[in-house]
Amino acid sequence: MKKEKSPIVFFPVPSKILNFAGDLKLNPEIPFPVEPPADDQESFDPEKISIEMIISGMLRVILAHSQNNTVEKPEDSPHLKTNNSRKDIPLEWIDYYRRFVLTARPEIYHQFTVASIVKAQNGEFDMALEINAVIESLFPFSPGVLLNKALILDTMAASIEKNGHKAERENVEALEAKALQAYEAALSTEPALPDTLFNAAFFFMRRKDFARARECFTQYIRTSEHEEIPDNKKKEAQKVLREISSQGLDDYSIREACDCINTGNNEEGLLKIKAFIERHPKAQNGWFLLGWTLRKLGRYSDGFESLKKAAQLGGGNCDIQNEMAICLMELGDLKGAKKELEKALREEPENVKIISNLGVLAQKSGNMNEAEAFFRTVLELDPDDPLARHFFQS
Repeated sequence: MKKEKSPIVFFPVPSKILNFAGDLKLNPEIPFPVEPPADDQESFDPEKISIEMIISGMLRVILAHSQNNTVEKPEDSPHLKTNNSRKDIPLEWIDYYRRFVLTARPEIYHQFTVASIVKAQNGEFDMALEINAVIESLFPFSPGVLLNKALILDTMAASIEKNGHKAERENVEALEAKALQAYEAALSTEPALPDTLFNAAFFFMRRKDFARARECFTQYIRTSEHEEIPDNKKKEAQKVLREISSQGLDDYSIREACDCINTGNNEEGLLKIKAFIERHPKAQNGWFLLGWTLRKLGRYSDGFESLKKAAQLGGGNCDIQNEMAICLMELGDLKGAKKELEKALREEPENVKIISNLGVLAQKSGNMNEAEAFFRTVLELDPDDPLARHFFQS
């Protein structure tokens, strides 16, 4: 459970601080927000105010202002509790508090950035975002802060998608949308940081927005003309650009073909797929889509040959192996189908689709005990899987 923070209390500028601020000229008319100890709020002695309490109070007020929350401006009373945010506090007070923090803690950017990265690496994403939000309130529109925020959100979404339960995975889309917003903000800075271009490119690759990925990778490589970038990253960007080109990943006619197939317009879909393959004969995704479509149309032998071509072009992933196995099952080659599914399972041991098809294969082979074991595993991973539920209800 998240610990409730102490209310902020405003005090006149403490006398002990007068000689602390260095080059910053203190304004005695602007009170200092202070976060007193949680167990000493009512009887807190102003003489006990420390720099840490002032910094903490200022950071909370600055953060609340940046998030458009509400904190009331203190009245004439030298010492008034407020809630955690601000509304009526003048902007010049916020700027003043920001200058004070940066004067008192000039290393805060580095310290907080490292802290947020460490928290993210440890899987403490909420805390990482909270720390990064504080840095963002101190350094609005900082390219580095925006990039760090995007990376945290991106990593958080990937972690939930990989390890989270089915209900939690519903949050992935929302997190990716927030990551996209952060990447767009970081990319809008002039000039965009090379690391922003590099990481955003891979983010767009994962979202299958290959045109944006190509644009970012191209810009990243161009930065080497006027500043030094790591050679290994430059080579990786060049490699992905070649893949985008050779695989026709930014040719959106393949999506049009998918739309045709999904809406039942199979013949037009097949024409579009074949036209795509003519333009990109080495694109494994084109051959995969052709094989998948032919399999859906019941042309299992033709479908298998197309899928085999996709695998030969370097597309040896679980989806291709699963589709090949379905074709082989329909063609009566149960042994070959099992070989493909077991190969896929070694790559993705918790892939529900693969395990379920192994259950179907066991049924076709007459091995009901083995089928039951596979379908029980499916229900452990996805209790709502219709095929597995039907097996135990029949």
